Amino acid sequence: MENSPSIPIKGVLNKLSVRDLDIKGKRIFIRVDFNVPLDENLNITDDRRIRSALPTVNYAIDEGAKIILASHLGRPKGKPDKRYSLASVSRRLQRLIKKEVKFLPDCIGPETEAAVSKMSPGDIVLLENLRFHTEEEKNDEEFSNKLAKLADVYVNDAFGAAHRSHASIDGITKFLPAAAGFLLQKEIEYLQGVINHPVRPFVAILGGAKVSGKIDVIKNLERKVDKVIVGGGMAFTFLKAMGYNVGESLVENDMLDLANEIIQSVTSKGIKFYLPVDCVISQSIEPGAETKLVTAQEIPSGWKAVDIGPASVKLFSEALESAKTILWNGPMGVFEVDAFSRGTFAIAHAVADAYALTIVGGGDTDLAVSRAGVAESISFISTGGGAALELLEGKDLPGLVALTDK
Repeated sequence: MENSPSIPIKGVLNKLSVRDLDIKGKRIFIRVDFNVPLDENLNITDDRRIRSALPTVNYAIDEGAKIILASHLGRPKGKPDKRYSLASVSRRLQRLIKKEVKFLPDCIGPETEAAVSKMSPGDIVLLENLRFHTEEEKNDEEFSNKLAKLADVYVNDAFGAAHRSHASIDGITKFLPAAAGFLLQKEIEYLQGVINHPVRPFVAILGGAKVSGKIDVIKNLERKVDKVIVGGGMAFTFLKAMGYNVGESLVENDMLDLANEIIQSVTSKGIKFYLPVDCVISQSIEPGAETKLVTAQEIPSGWKAVDIGPASVKLFSEALESAKTILWNGPMGVFEVDAFSRGTFAIAHAVADAYALTIVGGGDTDLAVSRAGVAESISFISTGGGAALELLEGKDLPGLVALTDK
């Protein structure tokens, strides 16, 4: 983004990078995250995760490596399922890099080993879905070793799966030199950089359904941020904790005391804490359902909040005007339904228009900015939902810890 401040970070890690490896003529096993959304006809509806891996793949091509790509797709429950085959991903990747990608029908076994043994420098193969084997998610040592035997070196470029202790993320690193790919490095740099060295004022926007999923994020960020904006379903747990009528809006009643503690803790540190002041309500989240606009403090019985209202959009947008760093995780409402998408899309535009470093990730926020048509104006969109959240919570990611130290 042309008008955003430069990211305030130093080098990413004390871990090997793919640039630190000698890969010329070597077999390089690159764990990518090609877990892309598919429609009912198994067509890819968003290939951003595939495109995000291209810098590492192209680097390996230029270096004359023999490239073995591996990924999961969906949750096939440990057995082959054509709905989760990576065959369509192979075809899309081939179009994107304008180079043949040989698709292998399994990720281990004699046929796979034979195909890999015949590779020449610059060749690319894509293995079938790793999760067609139960051993992948169990981080099975024997399975990890079988994957490792295909290659000479290992590169993790799958940030979206870096919070998983799986065989292709963690176990394989016991058998091969293990380095970070360019996407993994970039993700860590942006997310750790924004937490540890933000350009101020630093504003965090947190949305999504539940407070419980964001408690550790809030606790970690409250030591770093200048403002916190809360929207989405989680806002109504806070509003109910403050004694307001929220009708049938989503509320975690077992979180009310904690919500009050968070408000007190945040505000006692001088951090400005924003909640919706009005909202769109409905009796159903079905398309075409009747809607009303009410204050967030007086939602009638039988109605539920489904989006923030225009006054909240104005309040939140004004809170973003002075920001120099903005981190957004989680939508403002049920944006998947057109009638309930205005608040989320308006905030997407406010974030995109801000003179700030803007980072979006997790909780379908990436999908929201894409649908709002502002993805190109965001400084950085993370490819990882759960991984981004865990990093924002201050947790170590197994996929990062497992890499070889410099």
